[in-house]
Amino acid sequence: MLNFPAQDAQILIRLALDEDIRTGDATSLWTLPANQIQTATLIAKENGVVAGLPVIPLIFDELKGEVNIETFISDGTAVKTGDRIAAITGETKTLLSGERVMLNFLQQLSGVATITSKFAEALKGGKTRVLDTRKTIPGFRTLQKYAVLAGGGSNHRMGLWDMVLVKDNHIAAAGGVLEAWNAVKKQNTQNLKVEIEVENLEQLKLLLGLGINRIMLDNMDNKTMREAVRIVQESGDPVELEASGNMTLERVKEIADIGVDFISVGALTHSVKALDISMRIK
Repeated sequence: MLNFPAQDAQILIRLALDEDIRTGDATSLWTLPANQIQTATLIAKENGVVAGLPVIPLIFDELKGEVNIETFISDGTAVKTGDRIAAITGETKTLLSGERVMLNFLQQLSGVATITSKFAEALKGGKTRVLDTRKTIPGFRTLQKYAVLAGGGSNHRMGLWDMVLVKDNHIAAAGGVLEAWNAVKKQNTQNLKVEIEVENLEQLKLLLGLGINRIMLDNMDNKTMREAVRIVQESGDPVELEASGNMTLERVKEIADIGVDFISVGALTHSVKALDISMRIK
């Protein structure tokens, strides 16, 4: 079962509602009859995978609106154009005041789940898993990573605090990959998992047999990655391999066939097309 980050969502919801409503929803207050009750239906306007449904009650709780919410699907469900997602019954003013904020959350998170599902489908049947990155909308990281899970992907580290990832700038500043590894090993009293980025096979060879958890193959072509997998397999080192850099949907299947364990894709979160969802009152 997916674990929705409700506390993080509440913070963002308060910011979003304050941004949108401020001193009051003038249009709804001035055009709608007092105490009118209506039912609004959320409808998919295109095919995709839905994520973010738990934001709906959080938004209307924040608006202090008494609503009845009926969801027809759960997060991670694939929908087609015209499918009903949920129905919300309550005061019309409350429904319309929360509409845009609700749709903004749902469309963005469903967009993440949708693109992730496409990568996951391309990798179906093999051992390779698609990972997200830290290339997320500021403040939305836990929600976007939740949406990645809903789409069938896997999470990389949440932030700088829960895993060590030694990248090119760390290596350059430390004086080399071995120097960076030795410095991390000496100070890793929390026993965090350690991943180190390599840009060539020479760096890779230096790191084998040292107890590193994962090595990132950064921006390598397929031929070089294939050789990297062969070198690691022949070494007997159980280190995981992650491919990264310019990972498109068209390319991931052939990279998975090379034999890497993970493919990290920044596009799952940093440049997502929102899934088109509408709210209709009838």
